[in-house]
Order: sequence, then C-alpha cells, then structure tokens
Amino acid sequence: MKQVIQIRCKNNKKTQDVAIGSTLSDVFSQFNIDMPFGPICARVNNKVEGMHYRVYHSKDVEFLDMYSASASRNYTRTLFFVLCKAVHDIYPKSRVVIDIPVSNGYYVNLQLGHTVGLEDVDNIRERMQKIISDHIPVTRYEVPSEQAIKMFRDRGDAAKVKLLESSGRLYTTYYQIGDYVDFYYGSLLTNTRKLYLFGLEKYYDGLLLRIPSLKDPSVLPEMTRQDKMFEIFKEHHRWQDIMGVRTVGDFNESVTSGYATGLINVSEALQEKKIAMIADEIASRKGIKLVLLAGPSSSGKTTTCKRLSIQLLANGIKPLQISLDDYFVDREHTPKDDNGEFDYESIYALNLKLINEQFNDLFRGEEVELPKYNFQSGTSEKSGKKLKMSEHNVLVVEGIHALNPELTSQIPEEQIFRVYASALTTILLDDHNYIPTTDNRLLRRIVRDFKYRGVTAMETIHRWPSVRAGENKWIFPYQENADAVFNTAMLFELAVLKTQAEPLLEQVPENCDEYSEAYRLLKFLKYFQPISNRDIPPTSLLREFLGGSSFKY
Repeated sequence: MKQVIQIRCKNNKKTQDVAIGSTLSDVFSQFNIDMPFGPICARVNNKVEGMHYRVYHSKDVEFLDMYSASASRNYTRTLFFVLCKAVHDIYPKSRVVIDIPVSNGYYVNLQLGHTVGLEDVDNIRERMQKIISDHIPVTRYEVPSEQAIKMFRDRGDAAKVKLLESSGRLYTTYYQIGDYVDFYYGSLLTNTRKLYLFGLEKYYDGLLLRIPSLKDPSVLPEMTRQDKMFEIFKEHHRWQDIMGVRTVGDFNESVTSGYATGLINVSEALQEKKIAMIADEIASRKGIKLVLLAGPSSSGKTTTCKRLSIQLLANGIKPLQISLDDYFVDREHTPKDDNGEFDYESIYALNLKLINEQFNDLFRGEEVELPKYNFQSGTSEKSGKKLKMSEHNVLVVEGIHALNPELTSQIPEEQIFRVYASALTTILLDDHNYIPTTDNRLLRRIVRDFKYRGVTAMETIHRWPSVRAGENKWIFPYQENADAVFNTAMLFELAVLKTQAEPLLEQVPENCDEYSEAYRLLKFLKYFQPISNRDIPPTSLLREFLGGSSFKY
C-alpha cells in the first residue's frame, strides 16, 4: 500500500490524499482545476516551486498561472533557456547575454563572430519553435556545487563559475534540455511544450525576446521604442566593461580582493559626473524656466533633485523647488480608483489649471502665493508663502507625473527640461540571469519604509503590486519624453542593501502570502558578498534609503 500525504489546495479549497513523493504536476492532475494559462508553478507553504517539485509531507499548495508575476518569471527563464540552446545548436562557438529589460521584452546581446542579420534571427526563431514542438523534457538536477562548477568550467562558462564559486552554496541546481545544460536562479517549466507563445525580433545589434503579457497572457504586449532607456543601459555596460565588473561573480571577486571601496568611489564619481552633465545641458539651453523630474517609487528622485540643484548652482542658476503634493484638488474632487478609493496617484488628483496659471505667472516675473494641501482636512489652503522668480532662477519640480505633457499643457515646451530618474540595474548575475530593476527598487523601499516610517517588510511587499500598477499607468508610458535619463542604481548597492534588508525579510511570517516574495528576495541576496555602508559618502543617493545623508529630507 502506498504511503499518502494530505494536500490542501488553495485554488479550490479542497483537501486530497496524494502519494508521497508526487510531483506538483502529479498533484495538479488530481485536483481537476481549469487553468488555461497554467499551471506554471505553485506556492508550496508560501514558497514558489517549479512543477518538478516533489512533496514528501502534507502541504498547502496554490497553483499559479500566467497572470502571476512568479509564474511569468518561471516561463521567461524557460524561454531564455530555449533561446540559449537554439543559438548554441546553430552557432556552437557563440555567446549569448540576456541583458536588458526594454521595449516590453528582453534585449539579447549575441556574439556570433559576425553582425547579427535578419537571417540569423529567422534561423534562431525557427530552431526555438522546433525545440518547443519536440516536447523536450526540462530535467532538473541538484548536485554538489564543486561538480556543477567543474561542469561549467569544462564548458567555458567563466561567468557561471565565478558566480557559483562565490556563492558559498553546498549544492547547486541546474537544468538540462537534450544535451544542453544551464543554471538559473529560479525554477523552470517541466517541458518545452508549455512555451505556447513568444516573439523574437531583430533589435539594434542583437535580439528582442518577447513574452506573453501579464494582463492578457494570450497576447504579446505591444513593442514600444525605448531608445533613451536602451542607451543608458548600454552606457553603464561600457563603464562596467572598463572596470571589469559585468556580473555578480566579477563583483564578488573584487570585494573579496579588497576593492569594495574603489567600486564605491568610482560608482559615486560616475553618478556625480552624469548629474553635472545634465546640469550643464540645462544651462546651455537658454530660456529653460522649469526642470521637471520624474521616476518610479524608490528611484531616488529626492536626492537626485537635491544634487541636480547643487550642480545648477555651480552653473550660475538658482533653483527654486516646488512640491506637486501641494497642488492636490480638494478631496471631494479627487478621482476614485476601481475599488472606490481616492486615487491620489492620478494626474487628475492635481489642480492642473492652477499649476499652469501659477507657473506661467512666475515665468513672467509675477509674484504668486503657493497653495498648501491639508492632508487632514483634505482641502487646498493658502500657504502664506509667496514666490517670485528672477532671471537666474529656474523652478525644479519633482513628482510621478512630471513627464506627462498634460501636467504642463499651457507652458511653452521651449521653457521645459524633463529628467527621468530610475534605478536601472545593469549588473547581471551571469550571462543568462539578469537582475530585475524592480527588485532593486523594492529592496530600497523595504529598507527605507522600515527605517523612516516603521513599516514592516511584509506591509511594503503587500503594497508593492498597487505601487507598480500606478507606475505602469502614470510613469512608464512617458519615459521617452525625457530630455535626459539618469540611472540612480549603483554597481555596489545590492551588496549594501543586503546587510539592511535580510533581517527585515527574515521577519516576514511563513503563514502570510508575502512570505513567498520575501523568501525569493532572500535567496537572491545570498549571491552577493556583503559590503558595509561605512564607506558610502553622506551625499550618496543610497543614503536616502540607508540614513546618514548630509541632505535634509
């Protein structure tokens, strides 16, 4: 008689006996759940696992489909794997670098020994489709790390060898499709046939790999041009190549060799130089009266604003800062979201008419009295604070809507300079494992929310999806309107955030939904050698989140 265990399925609230050692795929087949875009993976006791995972004890299981961010990551990693195998099959001596999330896809840097042409793209796409239609199993292996390191060394994959050698892990998981093996830091699908949709296009000198939309997994999201964002990523990669620190393995090697302070100093200097260049460009454009700065949550907008203001002063321009928060309409006129709650992130929560009137009055040299929003009463009040501009002044305004043309529709374009700031993480775990920029910002926010607001990591993780939804609606569509893009991410910062974030993430209880995200972030941070924050200067943008800044917030 087979031994059985109990599985409680959160999808249909049913409990069922299953044979001990069953895979999650076996378990799913016993619950009779209709899931057109899944299952891709599952939360097992609130830890995300692939469908290869075997259960040996009673568990709570929630199967995830392509509407879930966790499942989308699993699908995307498997697609990366199939792409890498396809390129390897056709061009055995090539190198594939999964590089930049851009244009609603992923830029893939291909080194084939010749310029990537449309014929190459067609050949790779055709090979990927053949691998998928052949229904090849994706096999998972867990082996002693030294065995995995030797295997990747024999295959000439130096980036993976450095990463695995510096991770300090006793065992390593890798995956295999046919005769091709690879390492990914998260789970994969069980069979290539589950990859039902993808796109592959030529993009600049490489490829753009496209994945199903989270909102509607039956389609690929629209491909948008993001030339400015792409150039910033490439610029940072050029700096990293000069420094010899492109991957986390390179970074860990530098830290253990005693070069952490040097990495900090160079990263800080590169940022300051970029801010100075933006200030120089503003100064060179005669007639600029308004500098608008936007960016998503935890992008470091406030410190960027302060450092940019200093560089403007160095150019003989005196900045006057205005907060858009004081231009909220009365609460009774505030739009509501789909849940019937006041939507303060909507651009229509701002008094657009008053903004345009007062800014234009200031540009004409008139004096205005600024409003002040009373958050307790939900009303706009007179502040008593009067403002007048001279010829040497510019207004500097920071806010999530700063790149939206509707914010300043009555102000002449030649008077406006727009800056977009975001933490665009450019370091890679290895050639096939990129680091999501959203993870960088979420870790910043977890550290800052706890330090300055007393908010737990669990609460910050819980709110994050709604924050991201607001960004997708009000910020990201306007990124390319910027006159300058500023990358606030630094090469060393995840190693510093690790020391601050780990204790907070470890406090997230296992019995809450947010535990799966906390567990994922903890696993990810383990790849980094930690760095103390004592060598970070008080003017560093990272001080906005860690504390110890010389700026007043």
